[in-house]
Amino acid sequence: MYQRWVLHIDMDAFFASVEQLTRPTLRGRPVLVGGTSGRGVVAGASYEARRFGAHSAMPMHQARALVGFSAITVQPRIGLYRVASRRVFDLVARNVGTIEQISVDEAFLEPIGLRGATPDDVATWANNLRTQIRQETGLPSSIGAGPGKQSAKIASSMAKPNGLYIIPKDQEADILGPLPVRKLWGVGPVSEIKLQRMGVKTIADLANLPQTEVEASLGKTVGLGLWHRARGIDTAPVEPRAEAKSVGAEYTYPHDLTTRPEVDAAIDRAFEAALRRLRTDGRGARTVNVKLKLADFHTLTRAQSFPYAIDDPAILRNATNLLVRYPHEVGPIRLVGVSFSNLDHPSQEMLFPDLHPATPTTAPTHSVDWEAGVRGNNPPDEDATNPAANLITTDGWYPTQDVTHPDHGHGWIQGIGHGKLTVRFETRTTPRGHTCTFATTNPDLQPADPLTSLDWDDWLAEHQ
Repeated sequence: MYQRWVLHIDMDAFFASVEQLTRPTLRGRPVLVGGTSGRGVVAGASYEARRFGAHSAMPMHQARALVGFSAITVQPRIGLYRVASRRVFDLVARNVGTIEQISVDEAFLEPIGLRGATPDDVATWANNLRTQIRQETGLPSSIGAGPGKQSAKIASSMAKPNGLYIIPKDQEADILGPLPVRKLWGVGPVSEIKLQRMGVKTIADLANLPQTEVEASLGKTVGLGLWHRARGIDTAPVEPRAEAKSVGAEYTYPHDLTTRPEVDAAIDRAFEAALRRLRTDGRGARTVNVKLKLADFHTLTRAQSFPYAIDDPAILRNATNLLVRYPHEVGPIRLVGVSFSNLDHPSQEMLFPDLHPATPTTAPTHSVDWEAGVRGNNPPDEDATNPAANLITTDGWYPTQDVTHPDHGHGWIQGIGHGKLTVRFETRTTPRGHTCTFATTNPDLQPADPLTSLDWDDWLAEHQ
């Protein structure tokens, strides 16, 4: 039997790495990507920031407290990350054919050419791929290799940052066995507590349990799956992922929404963003979901389902309106989201869908908060040391926004205050840029497309 090799590639600190790539001033500095309104969450942290203990999904105020005054916070540029991801994984696909991309920054590979290969062969192949990615995109990556998805995923975490780690089949038990059992996919907080009560702390502890005890404690489906992976039995294929099961949008606000008009405006914003994604997907939705996170962090999720998939905006909006709750009913609201799920191709049989609404349901959900804005970067320039608290200022600008100037080119807003903007002009291919200060009403300063900061004009022209 030949040695099976599954590889897991993970782009290192991807969001922060793209920011550092396109904004040379940020290179080598602790970058936090996310919102800083006091309730935002870290979407990405550079390794310079991680050294202080900051990490993704951490409250931004906590991350900034850990990093200190050197922390630089930037607003996420999701469209930019998606384009960078597409270029990376287009390159990967050219090398390997079929890939299973599981997020914007990671994927599984199973190259046919590595069947039966030695660990040295795998190392050469993987390092060549990492070098190609770095040369073509400027972004660092880590790769883990093992006899299955589980071991490859764990290996890539051991390879970070910017490295390679290989787990041969004959060393799998020795390498994975001493690791905490929570490293296994499917071991969440509840499962971990159950396992600890059974005396299971490591992957080897779980592998050594009798099958009957695993089934009795964790169930035949989940329990046996974990047990098999702990024992190195992992035959899950590498294959393209299925179509998305849902699309949506949600926004966290810097101040609690306390009035009906504020909530209506937030619903408008989330609904329109979700609808755009539904149209891009090309399918209809059988279920409409409205998510509200309250000031006390309690999450209220309400859903309405139809017998058939719907793509009519008026019908979807009507369902959304029926699900909304307002501050006088539930208290102040900090996050508003709208999503469409149970996606399918629309049916013409549903002539009168409003006559068939399902009873709205309420259930708690758990997800990472996202916020649209940041306060600023504490720049040294005296004219920009009082950044605005909200995403959009009265003059239409916000900190870290991409801008362009006819004389200076492409740049980004480093700070806002006292009716002025401090802009640093730089892109991926420039040295660390110079700064200039402008009045917020300066007509020469205009908003710019973030993709310009990549300086990938030829590639973008070919792939857009």
